[in-house]
Amino acid sequence: MSITVENLVKNYGPQRAVDDISFEVKTGEVLGFLGPNGAGKSTTMKIITCFIAPSGGNVQVGELSIHEHADEIKKKIGYLPENNPLYLDMAVLDYLRFVAELQSVPKSTIDSRIREMVGYCGLSAEKHKKIGELSKGYRQRVGLAQAMIHDPEILILDEPTSGLDPNQIVEIRNLIKELGKEKTIILSTHILPEVEATCDRILIIKEGKLVADGTPESLQQQAQGQEILTIEIEMPNENGVDATTALQELPSVNTVQKLTDGGNRLQIQSKPDMSSRKPVFQLCVDKGWFLTEMSVVQTKLEDIFRDLTN
Repeated sequence: MSITVENLVKNYGPQRAVDDISFEVKTGEVLGFLGPNGAGKSTTMKIITCFIAPSGGNVQVGELSIHEHADEIKKKIGYLPENNPLYLDMAVLDYLRFVAELQSVPKSTIDSRIREMVGYCGLSAEKHKKIGELSKGYRQRVGLAQAMIHDPEILILDEPTSGLDPNQIVEIRNLIKELGKEKTIILSTHILPEVEATCDRILIIKEGKLVADGTPESLQQQAQGQEILTIEIEMPNENGVDATTALQELPSVNTVQKLTDGGNRLQIQSKPDMSSRKPVFQLCVDKGWFLTEMSVVQTKLEDIFRDLTN
């Protein structure tokens, strides 16, 4: 089920938390929704889930509008908010049964859905405990289980791996990827490697406005701008030749910088829309140098995020 956000605005008094944003999430897509604290991510997700009303604009969930069909939309969405709301005095199994009944799961399938969610979310060893006795990581798993108990078509997850250890993060990441084959998922997180590993597409929001939209690969390509190479050269017969000077004279090369880890290890920045890989290789052949390393430096998602949101 697709989600279409159209010119969405949310004001809190004089402050505009969401500022005229529009985007679409297609059926079966896992969307990473990123931004610094206070950028408007959680507010946007709360509007999509019909938890709060917008000040302007619209959200279509399938063919349903949040203004006219809020109750129907809520049935189609599983939501894990940033502050995981749980009843700490309830046992895990009792809580999941309570949520399943709230979500109108057929009585004949409640037990099987609970068993499935306990297995999915790794709660087997803790299922008889009270939620208040669980660690933060296991409480987060209970939150994931309640979001999925009614088998919704859409999942909206705000910091779903908060408080989990590295092994648990991998398990939940794999679960999200598997669920993404069938469901539409919006995932908000500050763990950028998690976004690269799980998301088909990324939106970055700053001060209520969208500043980037694309796949991890396309955002990296846009940010890269100029090709950057790391190379290492062995020069058996140097004859007083300076590799830096020779490389700098290549028509495609913009700058050459010697790296600090010793030897003839260099970083080359090519001129815009040009590649230096073949010219560097040919220079080494002509000079009788051994090219022992050549790698393209990729712009990290962390760098892109920092550039767009600072």
